Amino acid sequence: MAWLRDPDRPPLLSVVFWLVLGATVAVNLMLPSGVVNRLLFFADVVLLCGLWLVMPWRPGRGRLLATPVFLAGSFALGLVGAAGTHAPLTLLGMANLALVYGMRTAGATLAAFGAILVIVPPLFFGRTFVQALVDLAAIAVLSAFSMGMASAVLRARRLAERVRELTVAEERARIAAEMHDSIGHHLTVIKLGLENAERFRERRPEAAWEEVHQAKDLTQAALADARRWVRALRPLALDGDLGSAALQKLADSFSGTGVTVTFEVEGMERPLAPDTELVLYRVLQEGLTNAVRHAEATSVRGTLTFDRRRIVLVVADNGKGFGQGHGSGFGLSSLSDRVAALGGRLISGDQAVGFELRAELPS
Repeated sequence: MAWLRDPDRPPLLSVVFWLVLGATVAVNLMLPSGVVNRLLFFADVVLLCGLWLVMPWRPGRGRLLATPVFLAGSFALGLVGAAGTHAPLTLLGMANLALVYGMRTAGATLAAFGAILVIVPPLFFGRTFVQALVDLAAIAVLSAFSMGMASAVLRARRLAERVRELTVAEERARIAAEMHDSIGHHLTVIKLGLENAERFRERRPEAAWEEVHQAKDLTQAALADARRWVRALRPLALDGDLGSAALQKLADSFSGTGVTVTFEVEGMERPLAPDTELVLYRVLQEGLTNAVRHAEATSVRGTLTFDRRRIVLVVADNGKGFGQGHGSGFGLSSLSDRVAALGGRLISGDQAVGFELRAELPS
């Protein structure tokens, strides 16, 4: 039921929706109305409440029919006794339509809605053509605001995605350079060792076999490094995974290492800034990689906690710990700097059992 607390739903729009809907109900109760109209009115209100909770706020999230049904329901609310107070609900539906279907679809729908507003009330509800035009002018002004807000959100989303792509590309380039230094070194030594073995194979066969055995050991080390870097090169969200989903996928990728890895989320999850997501990803990756390579751990547990003012990621293993010198080769210095750059702090150290890495970042 995570979609009931969709992090893509703008909180301010939720506040506006519930306030407007409450005011519409209050006005309807104060005005005289027939039994049938009142029953239809409250049935429509219940429908809109349910649709608001399931409407998607990003393309590709499913439940796409909820948006046009919400628009139709908000328009119908005016026909069964909303006394004009329902207009902002229709505009919220238009904003949602723009965010999910795009600005062109929203613009075409808005034009059709305007035509209906001019034609239907004079023909069936006793309003004059001039009154219909006045209503249309008011809706047009509010619609311009609504569509402008949706356009700004869409532009901000595109910019955020671009920033994510650039950040991940920069991180991939950095890791690729480290991968070149690591695996490239192993392959260079292996090549030299095999060339020596080829020269020694007749005159010094024992030395030749020693070079072969050394090359075999280095090949295993290079293979282990290659597997580790393949996991490290996975970007945050190639398959649309964001936030805890990306971290869960990273934790699952270590399932074949012989270490039991668990990951859980505590608190109400909310959207994370791209820089925050990347740092959390690297903290979990660092904790898992070092638990597998150095700590001789049999289990690792990652916990992502959402507090009111901060986000905390803890990676704890049951390994042998690292003693006083764990910071030198543990790669924590640069990671600590990155956490500090976001206004957070990175705490690491041996525990009663194993080692713990804790990142605290502002929300």
